Amino acid sequence: MIVVPGPASTSLGEEIAKLLSAKVVGVEHKTFPDGESYIRLTDSVRGEKVVVVQSTGPDQNKNLMELFLLVDTAYRLGADSVIAVVPYLAYSRQHKEYRPGEAISAITMAKLLKSLGADGFVTVNVHDESILGEFPNPVNVSAITQLASHFVEEGMAGAFALAPDDGAVDIAKEADSVLRGGYGWLEKTRDVITGEVSVEEKRLGIEGRVVIIFDDMISTGGTVVKAAQLALKQGAARVFAACVHPLLVGGALDKILDAGVEEVVGTNTVPSPVSRVSVAPVIAEALSKQV
Repeated sequence: MIVVPGPASTSLGEEIAKLLSAKVVGVEHKTFPDGESYIRLTDSVRGEKVVVVQSTGPDQNKNLMELFLLVDTAYRLGADSVIAVVPYLAYSRQHKEYRPGEAISAITMAKLLKSLGADGFVTVNVHDESILGEFPNPVNVSAITQLASHFVEEGMAGAFALAPDDGAVDIAKEADSVLRGGYGWLEKTRDVITGEVSVEEKRLGIEGRVVIIFDDMISTGGTVVKAAQLALKQGAARVFAACVHPLLVGGALDKILDAGVEEVVGTNTVPSPVSRVSVAPVIAEALSKQV
């Protein structure tokens, strides 16, 4: 097996390769003055089983184009098979048509990978599992246990796992299987046009407790801010936030900390200042079963 770490996931790809005792083929890359991406594999992949590791966080369009170029180039250079490891899958939130005439971008991503001939697809905590069937031989691994374990190691066993909406209940439940402090969720609604989020207040029974808000991703931070404010209003002693994909755009981290959250912890699916937990072990385990 050969691992090709893409420009957006160089460290993560190398860590996965080390865990699998796999050879690494480097990637020469640059951006032309007009914004187009240049990609070159630095060694042969002919006849090899190739794993391309490329996350697609911001800049999403650039990182996606590099992913497609890497998969296509590996095949053109004679790879026997190619598995696309996309730790964070951009455009996955649009997994259905909310308003007539909308593009369903998650399905478009799947069609593009299929058209390039990808033999497999591995991602981490995809936003909606209903889209997985559109991808070639999909595997969706979870990093929630690893995030919860991090907090246990930091002395927070018994913390309450809070999901910011009912769509993340399974995430809170998985976290609670490690933390053992109970879990709950909030009722959230989002305006499909403006994106404005509102949270319905409900009693959680968290007075004097440590509360950790778990979600698959944090983008602007609005949902976490509202959840944290509600938790503190109900008497939580300390509030933390954890996510798999720390996009943290538009000053999100500052907004979350200003709302009373002590710390935000994310994984390295998207490199960020809060990426303290590695997803390399769960990805390597999934790959070891595929190749």
